[in-house]
Amino acid sequence: MTHDAAYDGAFDGRRVIITGGLGFIGSNLAARLVDLGADVTLVDSLIPEYGGNWYNVEPIMPRVRVNISDVRDEFSMRYLVQGQDFLFNLAGQTSHLDSITDPYPDLDINCRAQLSILEACRRMNPAIKVVFASTRQFYGKPEYLPVDERHPIHPVDVNGINKLAGEWYHLVYHRVHGVRACALRLTNTYGPRMRVKDARQTFLGVWMRRLVEHHPLEIWGDGQQLRDLCYVDDAVDAFLRAAAMPDADGQVFNVGGSKPVTLLELAQLLVEANGGGTYLVKPFPADRQPIDIGHYYADDRRLRAALGWEPIVSLEDGLSRTLDYYRGAASHYWTAEP
Repeated sequence: MTHDAAYDGAFDGRRVIITGGLGFIGSNLAARLVDLGADVTLVDSLIPEYGGNWYNVEPIMPRVRVNISDVRDEFSMRYLVQGQDFLFNLAGQTSHLDSITDPYPDLDINCRAQLSILEACRRMNPAIKVVFASTRQFYGKPEYLPVDERHPIHPVDVNGINKLAGEWYHLVYHRVHGVRACALRLTNTYGPRMRVKDARQTFLGVWMRRLVEHHPLEIWGDGQQLRDLCYVDDAVDAFLRAAAMPDADGQVFNVGGSKPVTLLELAQLLVEANGGGTYLVKPFPADRQPIDIGHYYADDRRLRAALGWEPIVSLEDGLSRTLDYYRGAASHYWTAEP
């Protein structure tokens, strides 16, 4: 099964800009857009803590333009959005712990920079379509499961507060200024090209790395926390549908994934996909416990109904594909022990 029919021809010959384009989802999205015939510009600051990696786009380098800019630079963004048909706004500070220990960069990138991007669109290219990478993080500890888009908002960290503000800026600019914008609230997205050298992007990246290096995985808590995971190809499909389909304009959608599994079950599936390995169940580190959200899995029926989206990569297949990728590319993603 393929995703193409939903946006057949929608991106052929169109001009597309991706902020955070050298990062995990941005680079996978860029590769797909190039295959769909788009003229792609990638914008990335390559700040070491934020996940950009030249190797992520090595296979498509002759077919894309790369602009090393920071989305906080208003003048660069005003220039870059001109003449573009689509903007996939994926630039952000993703580390929940960093947002607690050093909150001001998170505020600058996830709030102020979002206003700069939207102002650039309003002033220089009001016809552009914008798809914002939002997060499930600001739901906080769920009051009920699965979590739908009407769930109360209870951020447990600074990152969640700022990402929520970033999302709402997009919706306000849609409603007030007519900038066509929508937001996708992502769950645990995983796959090739994700940041694995530390836990700034996802715990699963660190787990993958430890397996490849023959170290035991660490499960924090009792291992019974439920999670849903979305393979990056399925997440990319959601972004493309949201961009191509007018029904997405002004909307927010949860992006779910596989059926929920406990962290213990996930570790077992990873070990099985790897053909071996071990894991340890340990108490939460003191700095992580306050921002843990317990169980989470998404109700994504709204996205399925509105845009016809559904994930097609099974968890077992996705884990195997991702492990295979890092076995062959480890030197491009980490050098020292985690």
